[in-house]
Amino acid sequence: MTGPRHFLDLDRLDAADLRAIIERAKRIKEARAGLPKGAVDPQTPLDGHILAALFERESTRTRVSFDVGMRQLGGRTMVLTGDEMQLGRGESVADTARVLSRFVDVLMLRTLRHDYLLELAEHASVPVINGLTQLTHPCQLMADVMTIEEHRGPIAGKVVAWTGDGNNVCASLVHAAVKFDFELRIATPKKYVLRPDVLDWAGENGGRVTTTNDPWEAVKNADCVFTDTFVSMGQTGREKRLERLAPFRVTARLLAEAKPDALFLHCLPAHRGEEMDADVIDGPQSVVWDEAENRLHVQKGILLWCLEK
Repeated sequence: MTGPRHFLDLDRLDAADLRAIIERAKRIKEARAGLPKGAVDPQTPLDGHILAALFERESTRTRVSFDVGMRQLGGRTMVLTGDEMQLGRGESVADTARVLSRFVDVLMLRTLRHDYLLELAEHASVPVINGLTQLTHPCQLMADVMTIEEHRGPIAGKVVAWTGDGNNVCASLVHAAVKFDFELRIATPKKYVLRPDVLDWAGENGGRVTTTNDPWEAVKNADCVFTDTFVSMGQTGREKRLERLAPFRVTARLLAEAKPDALFLHCLPAHRGEEMDADVIDGPQSVVWDEAENRLHVQKGILLWCLEK
């Protein structure tokens, strides 16, 4: 008997499965054209299914996209926060996984503790989805790939640049670079480099990933430019972080080093004047609002893949 289909990290999944999820998400989005936002999809394959969405961290896009996506597919969602569960009072993750698996069809967890995610998946008898951990953010990267391909065609062979902190989104971007076959250049300060195990994995799997401390070098002639907030939830030393990361802010001048039609992406929330300037995120090369919307369509593709629908 095979176990449940978990969506934990992009490096754990076959490239063919990831591609199938993206293509399904594109078809789902097309099928919704013209429908009211509250309407169910033309097909409701998750009728009778329940998602338990577990949040230990604040969320806007992850929470709303999974909730709305599940409802549009005909299912229902139960949202639980850490202080609403016995998990917040010392019940083990393993016991929580065993119990919730008796009640619901799929679990989604957003937490800083990556080990919580892995333990939940180890003991759950239903699929577990990584909604974000301190180490990775795979759902976001699936939406990013979909967005780039909507605007510029297949992502394979393109040059993608990252400037800023070597954080969880950056780690999943490395995984995506290998799985979707694009070149990735990462520019970070020396104090905020990406975890070496992620770069080692990319090297072992044929990834075209390079690192630098110079954002101008990373961005030059790139097809897409990524950044993320410079101070994430729970991080301390805000002023020192902003000082060290300031040279990596995406300005109009830095973006001009990329190709003339280069796309600007940001997973949000955004802080104008910190990780990018207002004229970049609100300018014609920005696709951040499409990127945010595509979280909805990709979450549906992930849910359907996990539940084998």
